[in-house]
Amino acid sequence: MKKLLKKLIPPAFWLLIWALASWAVGQELLLPGPGRVGARLLALAATGGFWLDLGATLGRVFLGLAWGALAGTALAFLTHFSPWADRLISPAVRVVRATPVVSFILLVYLWVPRRAIPWAIAGLMVLPVVWGALSAGLDSLDGKLLELARAYRFSRYNTLRLVYLPALRPHFSGGLLTAFGLAWKSGVAAEVICPPDHAIGSRIQQAKLGLETADLFAWTLAIVALSLALEGLLRRGLERGRKL
Repeated sequence: MKKLLKKLIPPAFWLLIWALASWAVGQELLLPGPGRVGARLLALAATGGFWLDLGATLGRVFLGLAWGALAGTALAFLTHFSPWADRLISPAVRVVRATPVVSFILLVYLWVPRRAIPWAIAGLMVLPVVWGALSAGLDSLDGKLLELARAYRFSRYNTLRLVYLPALRPHFSGGLLTAFGLAWKSGVAAEVICPPDHAIGSRIQQAKLGLETADLFAWTLAIVALSLALEGLLRRGLERGRKL
């Protein structure tokens, strides 16, 4: 019961603050209350289009997460083992990390189809995070373990499996969790600016243009809830993989 109360009290507190703020503002157009937003969310969830938009956005985010993580991993190993690759590629990756996501969205809009922009942007945001996490892990790898692997004449596969993977797993897990949040936010932001046919970002844009504030809050609440749930599942999956 104590554990349940500890989990319920914080959201109940902020819901109360939200309700009081909505009552103080007194205009649903500016700040609808939690009851109104919850009712709109339930009404939207009862339609097939809601789940279609949710699934389409989720697919784009995971596609971006996948290609960004793979590219970041490959570039981390390349820049670690090749000094020339490090000189050429590392500055470009740092530029990607420092550039605002809105700038990339507008630039990518000129080069790729609109439906591909969200997952392309999500991957671009993921790549430098995974690259940075794995680069730090590779730089901190214990050289004595590599000497031991060479002394026992480990094959490249066994060196990768027994030395690199255990040492890099915590770095990769932390980087992937951070990257997932960035992929989710940047992917939805790209959908809002360049709305595809079926997407959460497209519905947010429509709600904003139609001054449907309750719908805007409802879609935002759906994004936050889904993001937190998926991040929890990803965290559990990575923890289970660490124990294997």
